[in-house]
Amino acid sequence: MKVGVAREIKPDEYRVALTPAGALELVQHGHEVTVETGAGEGSAFPDSAYEAVGARIASVDDVWADADLLLKVKEPIKPEYGRLREDLVLFTYLHIAADEPLTRALVDSGVSAVAYETVETANRALPLLAPMSEIAGRLAAQAGAYFLEKPVGGRGLLLGGVPGVAPGKVVVIGGGMVGYNSAVIALGLGAKVTILERSIDRMRHLEEVLGSRVTLLMSSSLQIEESVADADVVIGAVLIPGALAPRLVTREMVTGMKDGSVIADVAIDQGGCFETSRPTTHSEPVYVVDGVTHYCVANMPGAVPITSTKALTNATLPYVEAISDHGLAEAVARDPALARGVNVLDGKVTYEAVAEAHGLEYHPLDDVLPLSAV
Repeated sequence: MKVGVAREIKPDEYRVALTPAGALELVQHGHEVTVETGAGEGSAFPDSAYEAVGARIASVDDVWADADLLLKVKEPIKPEYGRLREDLVLFTYLHIAADEPLTRALVDSGVSAVAYETVETANRALPLLAPMSEIAGRLAAQAGAYFLEKPVGGRGLLLGGVPGVAPGKVVVIGGGMVGYNSAVIALGLGAKVTILERSIDRMRHLEEVLGSRVTLLMSSSLQIEESVADADVVIGAVLIPGALAPRLVTREMVTGMKDGSVIADVAIDQGGCFETSRPTTHSEPVYVVDGVTHYCVANMPGAVPITSTKALTNATLPYVEAISDHGLAEAVARDPALARGVNVLDGKVTYEAVAEAHGLEYHPLDDVLPLSAV
């Protein structure tokens, strides 16, 4: 198979979808790997590192035009829509429940679009989202601590406090992968941490791993309102796989927060869980609403591309190899987890939450691509 690796053109995105080590694995499997010029530079992988393992370096036009399987990190943006075509398999983060123009571009092009974030195992794990959730959660806590500093518009509070001075209060909404990692870093900084979660079983697990250092509370509208009002940093860490994030924090709740407090909305890729959230970039990461700093960077892990690229490709490579070795149809027939990653195929939306988000007709994947194990 001809595997193409595109250079990311989304602002402040430095990750790449395949490392030289991954390229070597694919070459050894007999596949032809073409990497766009400079695609790996932001992650400290020069073109020469790919050439050394047998990959070809080419222009953006050649990479997109020649590929059977096109690997990216972030979703295509408007200048790339015209490169989508019906005989191409696109494998990347898509988050299209929050992006109707992209959804329609994928449908109209006929491309086979497979989303990292909706690949889901039988036990409901999200193996390709997990590594970036870990990183984003840790970055959110770091960002919260930084933007509390007075010179950047914060309250002027040291999150960890000092002896004789109380630490700052961090509220994490959602106790999944993002929430857990946010809590770990916030606790490490010395903050007083509260996690709001709906699952009692998950709270029991968090208590086992985090102990009494964290306060665990059942999430409800009233509890969120009370917790947010008392917080110095609020981290939005909720996720409904493939669907829009629920808006759990209203404008009124934000208005009731302390002046100079910080919101970090990790759910912004899926629309955000704060009513006042809108996507930002690493170049302009924050804005202020009612005296509250909002950090809503849509590609948080892009800030640490060396770490993020390695963590991402460790997880994605087995799936890339499966598609390359067997073709998409056989690969999804062999692996139900990968099948759940298919969002758009043959001009049809095959992921129910996406269809529901945009009022489009939903077509079960098995109706579009009959799945029978080979």
